[in-house]
Amino acid sequence: METRRILIKKVSTNPLFKLPKYESNGAAGMDLSADIDAEVELKPLERFLFPTGIAISLPKDLEAQIRPRSGLAIKNGITLLNTPGTVDSDYRGEIKVILVNISNDKYTICLLYTSPSPRDVEESRMPSSA
Repeated sequence: METRRILIKKVSTNPLFKLPKYESNGAAGMDLSADIDAEVELKPLERFLFPTGIAISLPKDLEAQIRPRSGLAIKNGITLLNTPGTVDSDYRGEIKVILVNISNDKYTICLLYTSPSPRDVEESRMPSSA
């Protein structure tokens, strides 16, 4: 089986920022963090575009998908708009995620930095265009 590389580029300017990682050996995808400088409070029915601090380079025949976390949705009413979000193979800009609060309560998004990935994720220099 051919090995294919997905390059991840850090675009965050925060020196503490870490690349996304798989949270378990059986995880289907990596968890993304909000690359924000301060807490963001989402009021009921409010939406916000969160930067993730990363850009990616995919092989031409692949797409990346951004999906909501089921636990966050059922426990707190926080989900994604435009789900699943598609990142096309020729997109090289920062990935951003639209979160929406569909609950009756406000919800605060805090900055969370992850530790390095135990699986094959590498920061690389990506070409600036496809």
